[in-house]
Amino acid sequence: MNKIPFLNFQPMHEQIRSEMHQAFSDVYDSYWYIMGEKLQTFEASYAKYNQTKYCVGVSNGLDALILALQALNIGKGDEVIVPSNTYIASVIAITTVGATPVFVEPRIDTYNINPELIEQKITKRTKAIMPVHLYGQACEMDYIMKLAEAYDLYVVEDNAQAHGSSYNGKLTGSFGHANGVSFYPGKNLGALGDAGAVTTNKEEIAEKIKALRNYGSHKKYHNNYVGLNRRLDELQAALLSVKLQYLNDWTQERKEIAETYNEILVGSNLILPKLASNADHVYHLYVVRTSKREELQEHLNNKGVGTLIHYPIPPHLQKAYKYLGYKKGDFPIAEELANTSISLPLWVGLNTRQINSITSIINE
Repeated sequence: MNKIPFLNFQPMHEQIRSEMHQAFSDVYDSYWYIMGEKLQTFEASYAKYNQTKYCVGVSNGLDALILALQALNIGKGDEVIVPSNTYIASVIAITTVGATPVFVEPRIDTYNINPELIEQKITKRTKAIMPVHLYGQACEMDYIMKLAEAYDLYVVEDNAQAHGSSYNGKLTGSFGHANGVSFYPGKNLGALGDAGAVTTNKEEIAEKIKALRNYGSHKKYHNNYVGLNRRLDELQAALLSVKLQYLNDWTQERKEIAETYNEILVGSNLILPKLASNADHVYHLYVVRTSKREELQEHLNNKGVGTLIHYPIPPHLQKAYKYLGYKKGDFPIAEELANTSISLPLWVGLNTRQINSITSIINE
């Protein structure tokens, strides 16, 4: 059989080739490559799509989270609650601003932070909660927002993997005070390079982030903050504007692929994705679990099917965070997920024949 890669951009990009080339030509011929009309257009379009008042384009998803925390004046001495099984970028953002990550275990079945465990981790130093909409499923945001309001905490959503997902009909990235978005190429809405954004409904937050991404300046040579260069360039903004028009259709296709997987694999020994009540899932990743992950991955690889593991080492066991003092066994659910999860191919253009081949190999 032909090999089936874990990720394949070709079907998606062939569909929009002429529009993407035109977008490149428009930027090339404009002779304006930073902080121009294409960026403003994309920011307005994505804010409208995400049902927020403001979107500020930035250099990547990690910088988006860092800027969101900085805009809320979160720093040294503060604590930020974050799931114990997230991608490392969530934690890096917290420690970069000088704050301390406080880990909360996920629900074992949905992989998202367990909101019922958050309150016991809140202290006088807690400044924010960072829910991560992992793999594309929305966190249980109603519960989280009520907790945040009760304790006067900020909410910074890590919406890197969940463009267009929703909880109780409200889009992820529109709940929090400031929310980070990634447009890394492999994301559901991906640029052709690094890119990201912060979404917010607060004008003062949006304006501060606009300055922080641009050397701390609103006006050239007038610097209100100690900022950095974290801007989203004109080319990536133009390309993202093209892709944004197709995102709803691509999301629907992802959901249909996931549903096909669910229907075929329901009788297997795999633990399949489970949705929380009122939560939507846009399937940035289709993650299943098995105690025989290494054997399954080797079997699939030998048959030409690509897979990835998201994520093999939880943050508290990373060498970079040894100084936090955690050890193996401190967050057993995160460790269980790290040891048993495997992501199957899911990309726009993955057809029924390929899905049947993948699932047949699994069912062997």
